[in-house]
Amino acid sequence: MRSIASYIRIIAFLALAYILIEVTVETGDESAFIAEPLSWLGLGIVFLFAVAIEISLAALKNILFHSLNEEGQERFLVAEKARKEKQFRWIKTLYLKLLDSKPVEEEHDIILDHNYDGIKELDNNLPPWWVYGFYVTIIFGVVYLIRFHVYNDYNQIEEYETEVAEARIAIEEYKKNAKDLVDVNTVTLLTDAADLKAGEAIFTANCVACHKADGGGGIGPNLTDKYWILGGGIKNVFNTISEGGRDGKGMVAWKQTLKPAEMAQVASYVLSFEGTTPADPKEPQGDIWVDPDAPKGEEKTQPETETKETVSDSTSVAVNE
Repeated sequence: MRSIASYIRIIAFLALAYILIEVTVETGDESAFIAEPLSWLGLGIVFLFAVAIEISLAALKNILFHSLNEEGQERFLVAEKARKEKQFRWIKTLYLKLLDSKPVEEEHDIILDHNYDGIKELDNNLPPWWVYGFYVTIIFGVVYLIRFHVYNDYNQIEEYETEVAEARIAIEEYKKNAKDLVDVNTVTLLTDAADLKAGEAIFTANCVACHKADGGGGIGPNLTDKYWILGGGIKNVFNTISEGGRDGKGMVAWKQTLKPAEMAQVASYVLSFEGTTPADPKEPQGDIWVDPDAPKGEEKTQPETETKETVSDSTSVAVNE
């Protein structure tokens, strides 16, 4: 397997296998070789088969050669030499034309009179590939000048702003599908049953000891009323879970233990307690929280003094009894 044709056939096999894998394996916009690492195994198997085929062909050719008599072998060698000389002749011819260089035996025609310590200079023509490339840059420059400086098609500032706008759209789309990128500024209230179920599991595993299973409160505050120590709403609750309670008091920061998506789930589940009736509710703590983004007239709040009076009255009744 020493011929150039063998290597070209192997590369062609690999390229065909690569295209077939990319077309047949469904991975969306992502390359199959990134999404499905087993694709590399398939490509490796194709490579081994291609090499095996080329080795087999070379061995068969060698066997046939040795099965010939001396005259047949001589004819075979002559034919093989002629075939190799003709093989890729057009590439060799094109290469020589692109260089436009003189053969060594003809260099005496282009030797200059300059002589530097016995080193002579040749007056070679510039390679045609370089000359044509230079002409292309001139044409490109003329077209660029007319398009951008004469007709003002668009400028770099407009191109930059367009790219930035497209990038922002792509980032927002990515954030929608990447839940673990959520933070206190982008978190939203989750209402999907699966998310709330996951939030309930996290709450049961980590929060029940302080808030009780029904959210009535124990060591921690009551989660079923409208009173909040560090603010209500999904953003405040998410931030409290992430960063923890007040310095020296309250719960620890869960951002080291829970993922952002998990904190969003448990925060949404905590907010689902509001308005429920726990078995043994703890007295209100903090202040009534009103959503600043809620439309006016929809907040049904109760003055803090009224609730405190109610608590005071119930305490007096308990003492009198």
